[in-house]
Amino acid sequence: MKVAFVFPGQGSQSVGMLNDFEGHPVVSDVVARASEALGEDLGQLIAQGPAETLNLTVNTQPALLTASYAMYAAYLAEGGRKPDMMAGHSLGEYSALTAAGVFSLADAVKTVRFRAQAMQSAVPVGIGTMAAILGLDDDTVCGVCEQAAEGEVVEPVNYNSPGQVVIAGHKGAVERACQLASQAGARRALVLPVSAPFHSSLLRPAAERLAEQLAQTPMNAPTIPVIANVDVVAHEDVDAIRRILALQAASSVQWVKTILAMQEAGVTHIVECGPGRVLNGLIRRIAPSITVLNINSKESLAAVLDTDGFRA
Repeated sequence: MKVAFVFPGQGSQSVGMLNDFEGHPVVSDVVARASEALGEDLGQLIAQGPAETLNLTVNTQPALLTASYAMYAAYLAEGGRKPDMMAGHSLGEYSALTAAGVFSLADAVKTVRFRAQAMQSAVPVGIGTMAAILGLDDDTVCGVCEQAAEGEVVEPVNYNSPGQVVIAGHKGAVERACQLASQAGARRALVLPVSAPFHSSLLRPAAERLAEQLAQTPMNAPTIPVIANVDVVAHEDVDAIRRILALQAASSVQWVKTILAMQEAGVTHIVECGPGRVLNGLIRRIAPSITVLNINSKESLAAVLDTDGFRA
């Protein structure tokens, strides 16, 4: 068997997402170290919220990375085998790289907080947005975006699964694209409640700021291959990882290609490690032959460890 771990992105967070692991020494240690690095009580925010504070991008990104990494650390501490490869969806790529030893936990939470601030400030609130287009093929979505642009930006930014593409750009252009997508036969074309057009080319100023920040951030070569969102390559060179992470802020997330690359590499089991189960559903639609598991509670952690081949 060949095992991959994947880590969720923004949207999977929830108040109490680590409550089931309360008292787990490894999880408590991860939360304490992340809190110390940021100079604030991340544990209290994760455990008690309030939700509107947790859901602010600048809080969501370090909190979700901390929770996902804590669950991975608990898995290893309880005898889990190291995966053969990893990936993460958007923010989750930073969780994967932390799990692979590229970032220290302290540098990871500080970097994603900077990333969140840079992404949020790149486009004033209300100028841009995102929308989910369900039930159209990728080429049709691209065509709809080209037709809807009218001199503004609207483009596919998350290729999540066959028939599920997220688009982003200027608010008016995204709304026009939703209308055109519905006319083209989309099952749904839904504007999302987000504060910025994440992963669109409108975020190039954020990518440039992030490149400068990453250049100063200590990083190590990965101990486990991590497939990048942007080009679906597992980079070994630290400078290449820096470059690809900066690009990621203003580039589309190639999730379908990422999972297909894992399948082609012989992966038989994929574990979604982190709050929620969003990636489970996407992976089942992309590669139905792969066994999908998740770690988001003590019970699910025990179930993974009880699965043949998962103990070190």
